[in-house]
Amino acid sequence: MAYIKWGFLIAVWTVFAAFLHYTLPQYDVVRIVNTYEERQELGGWTKIFWSTPDSQTQALINRDVQFIQAFRANGDAIVYRNEDTGWNWPPYFKFDTANLYTEANDAVSTKDDPEWVAVLHYGWRNEFLSVFPNAISITPVSGPDDTPLNWVSYAILTLLAAVFWAIYVRWRRFRRNRIDPVLEDVEDGLYAAGDAISERRGRLRRWLGSWKS
Repeated sequence: MAYIKWGFLIAVWTVFAAFLHYTLPQYDVVRIVNTYEERQELGGWTKIFWSTPDSQTQALINRDVQFIQAFRANGDAIVYRNEDTGWNWPPYFKFDTANLYTEANDAVSTKDDPEWVAVLHYGWRNEFLSVFPNAISITPVSGPDDTPLNWVSYAILTLLAAVFWAIYVRWRRFRRNRIDPVLEDVEDGLYAAGDAISERRGRLRRWLGSWKS
């Protein structure tokens, strides 16, 4: 039973951590090398990794999506999609896809004369599932080691930790004051019932012993 309990808790916390890692904003310091637009098929379960279209195009299973190609300082390639989030989840309220596409084109640079930018994004990159992180903003930086402070993610994680700690403390207090006394009464009652049964069995054995004698 203990293994089932811990397995369930580990699974729940793993899913929650993955949700936070996908949703919370992250910074990548990269060198943009190209931008392009390509039609994408949005069918199947992988459509959850793409932004929800506006109300006039909900029925579309494919549409043109803008992409931003870049390289990290260590030479790894990374591709971002550039989609509006609108009023949908996650709540980034991004409506400036065209402006960001223009900024990305303006920041294109070569390997010999690099221009480093910090791309604020959310999501994952998975080549097998064709999943791309969504770029939110582009900010010029002085170099590949100049990573902006991700204060939004730190603030949200701190707030969540405070909320969970407050819930945990109140739950421990409620259990100590309300649940534990009830369990102790039930346990005492079970012990008393067990003692009564043992006493009756002893009386029965003595009565049967008196007949044998």
